[in-house]
Amino acid sequence: MTTTLFFCAVMLAGVPIGICLCLSGLAFIFSTGDTVLLQSFPTQMFAGVDSYGLIAIPLFILIGEIMNSGGITRRLVDLSMAFVGSVKGGLAYVNILANMLVSSIIGSATAQVAIMAQVMVPEMEKQGYDKTFAAGLTVYGGMLGPIIPPSVMFVVYSVLAQVAVGDMLIAGILPGVLLTLLFFVIIAIMGLFYNYPRSARQTLRERATTVLQASPTLLIPIVIVGSILAGLANPTEAAAVGALAAALVGRYVTKEFDMRTLPAILLRSAIYSAIVLFLVAAAAVFSWLLIYGKIPQMVATWIQTVAHSPIAFLLLANVILLIIGTVIDGIPGLIMTVPILLPVATEVYHIDPRHFGVVIVINLVLGLMSPPVGLSFFVASAVTGAKPGKMFMVTLPFFLISCVGLLLLSLFPSLSIGLLK
Repeated sequence: MTTTLFFCAVMLAGVPIGICLCLSGLAFIFSTGDTVLLQSFPTQMFAGVDSYGLIAIPLFILIGEIMNSGGITRRLVDLSMAFVGSVKGGLAYVNILANMLVSSIIGSATAQVAIMAQVMVPEMEKQGYDKTFAAGLTVYGGMLGPIIPPSVMFVVYSVLAQVAVGDMLIAGILPGVLLTLLFFVIIAIMGLFYNYPRSARQTLRERATTVLQASPTLLIPIVIVGSILAGLANPTEAAAVGALAAALVGRYVTKEFDMRTLPAILLRSAIYSAIVLFLVAAAAVFSWLLIYGKIPQMVATWIQTVAHSPIAFLLLANVILLIIGTVIDGIPGLIMTVPILLPVATEVYHIDPRHFGVVIVINLVLGLMSPPVGLSFFVASAVTGAKPGKMFMVTLPFFLISCVGLLLLSLFPSLSIGLLK
């Protein structure tokens, strides 16, 4: 209890979550008086990042940085416009569809929102959409980032849960498609009540030209996801080849990637990667001490008194995770919850760890769109100037349909791990 209070106190004081985890671990060791555990502290931190699969994280981040510099995002938006831009509310569909395509390259919700808000919101405003709605819609499109592969959150979960990274990335494909379709349904329904504008209809030649110009950019997700699905490469190898593909497409196809920017790109990628990997190292110590203190067993005992079936457990976990996600960012949320809830899910209720991983990640990502923190809304606000609170209210139907999608994924495991069978 003392350690828990200490952790809450330092977190509320604004101390970074990784340092909070390390300090809480030290507080636990000193509170038990078992100082011999200090000898294993650095060993456990190193063991936490001593995983080949984690190399994929800096590579995925590098892919996103190269893509941003290479003008690839703009072409993916143009490709979406060629298919759905001319229908009523077409630009709203384009926003979600382009986010889905970009998700297969970036893999981070907040990074995706920051990028796509700069591209989509001004364009939607020009065509008569409300800026607040456009920004909020982009936020929910960004939700697809950590779900559709590549996904940094799925890589981190894979290491924490000791499951194959490739399995988790594949498990995100169907949930990503499902959420995209559900968002399309909400846009169609809202279109019945709001007079959404149509974009200018493109001629067959214009569409063919757009598709021809944008098609090479699809090589990047095809290389990443296709090589994993075909068994030609593991996620780390696929990420390395994807980074090379992004550089080649940006340099020789879009011709917007300047090699002189590469040092700055590598530096930004290294900084963000270091932050994520330090969190993983801190999580290893936190998990080790939780197990030493028999916390998972205590939680399992309590949950079994409340949830008497796997479905009841998943519903309870959804509520707990959604609440946690509203106040804590995605990766720190994973670090705090996986060591406690995963053993209960797999050992007590015999839930597939890959299915449970999808449920955890979507819950925590949805928390990025929920008050009181709603980090993605603040990112969109910083880019567009729209008010975060108004964004949430205007796009509330998307939050509700996301909850419906989460419920479906919880009740029907085949919607997440169907491609793995």
